[in-house]
Amino acid sequence: MMAIGGAIGTGLFLGAGGRLNSAGPALAIVYAICGVFAFFVVRALGELVLHRPSSGAFVSYAREFLGEKGAFVAGWMYFLNWATTGIADITAIAIYAHYWSMFSDIPQWILALIMLAVVLTLNLVSVKIFGEMEFWFAIIKVGAVVVFMAIAIFLLVTGTPVDGHTPGPQLIADGGGIMPNGLLPLILVVQGVVFAYAAVELVGVTAGETAEPAKVMPKAINSIMWRIGVFYVGSVVLLSMLLPSDEYRAGESPFVTVLSSIGVPAAGDVMNLVVLTAALSSLNSGLYATGRILRSMAKTGSAPGFTGVMNKSQVPYGGILLTGGVCVLGVGLNYLVPASAFEIILNFSAVAIVATWGLIVICHLVFVKRSKAGLVERPGYRLPWTPVTQYVTLAFLASVLILMWLDEGAGRVTLLCLPLIAAALVVGWFASRRKREQLADVSTESE
Repeated sequence: MMAIGGAIGTGLFLGAGGRLNSAGPALAIVYAICGVFAFFVVRALGELVLHRPSSGAFVSYAREFLGEKGAFVAGWMYFLNWATTGIADITAIAIYAHYWSMFSDIPQWILALIMLAVVLTLNLVSVKIFGEMEFWFAIIKVGAVVVFMAIAIFLLVTGTPVDGHTPGPQLIADGGGIMPNGLLPLILVVQGVVFAYAAVELVGVTAGETAEPAKVMPKAINSIMWRIGVFYVGSVVLLSMLLPSDEYRAGESPFVTVLSSIGVPAAGDVMNLVVLTAALSSLNSGLYATGRILRSMAKTGSAPGFTGVMNKSQVPYGGILLTGGVCVLGVGLNYLVPASAFEIILNFSAVAIVATWGLIVICHLVFVKRSKAGLVERPGYRLPWTPVTQYVTLAFLASVLILMWLDEGAGRVTLLCLPLIAAALVVGWFASRRKREQLADVSTESE
């Protein structure tokens, strides 16, 4: 449930509006293609979890198959992934709040700060509160998407006008076809779609803590992927047939755009509240995930010691606070450039997601090679068609970075920052070397 909650969030409810405007109805094809590769990544991670369940998620497998340096890079890139996603979430929450006139005069950065403080506080109280929050968040989001799709199908079947337009496939043809702006805009939205699928790997973070991972994992992965595929691809197809793609815009949820145009009182307000809840859910999931990842790294000295500390409620509050601190920097971004804050941080998050998924696939490659050498045994639930699926997935992830370079705006600037990220990882590795060696010596002596 938490993985569904984390994955169905800001990328669909906010990001789809601007991408529909620029790429047109063919956006559904991009969602389908990216969904296939997301499935390959999660299926690979699922096989690793069944090989050896671990609450340290894929960082634990990076340590096993790529060594301590691999685990160090994997952990911090995953942290960057969720920290930047958290910034995108609080930015989205502030944008959603501005939909209502009562909040329109409040600066975006203040709204972002308030919601960060609320979710951060609740995460620090107890794991039980987190679980309850995420359970209800997921139900609200999934239920809202199902209801929206039902309403959309009703509008299509009955031909009820939406903002003066008669719904149906003819809207796609009248608006210039499935690619009204050509192929290039469609290609350039790929990194945004990858961002939308982020968090599906959360199933690996939670599966290591279940009582029966061998029973839970296959069912969880299969159900998550088909549900997300239906919700994402199905929603985009329906949105394309309800309004011309140029009616949607960045800065407003396309679901809100449709429901505020059908003449039903407060329909847009209700959906805006739902999409705000979706962003809260994603932020909630991210704080949970990074807290546990950093705790795993702190045990080996790859993260500051305070990130491994648990409170009386068994919450890794040090790691959660560190993630919250990075999100505060995002509040500053909302203060400086509120209009472009979401797109800027989306690109940084996409790079971290590509790195995270790439490392998962590389770990799986090494795992399969060891199984062929007779060193480990592969479980029955496997990534199909290896090694073809592994290499094709890595090629796809590399192509995402190339496409970001073609985007001369935030995408290229983000890639130009990669040397700074690499330098920070190198400095961090050497700065924490003594601590790692001390912990390794203690572990050896205890054995």
